Amino acid sequence: MSIGENIRNKRKDLNMSQNDLASAVGVSVPMICQIERGTKSVTLMLGAEIAKILQCDLNDLVNL
Repeated sequence: MSIGENIRNKRKDLNMSQNDLASAVGVSVPMICQIERGTKSVTLMLGAEIAKILQCDLNDLVNL
């Protein structure tokens, strides 16, 4: 699985919408959508912030 798919799965496991995640990390909903689809890359800093909000480690998102 890609990091985008892992983010989507973890977000859904937490019953969190794309809007919720976008607001929590300070990016737009289209940005989250693009990350989850794999059309936009995640910076290390944004990935770490997303992992924090999703209550996991960045390695979990990369290696799931």
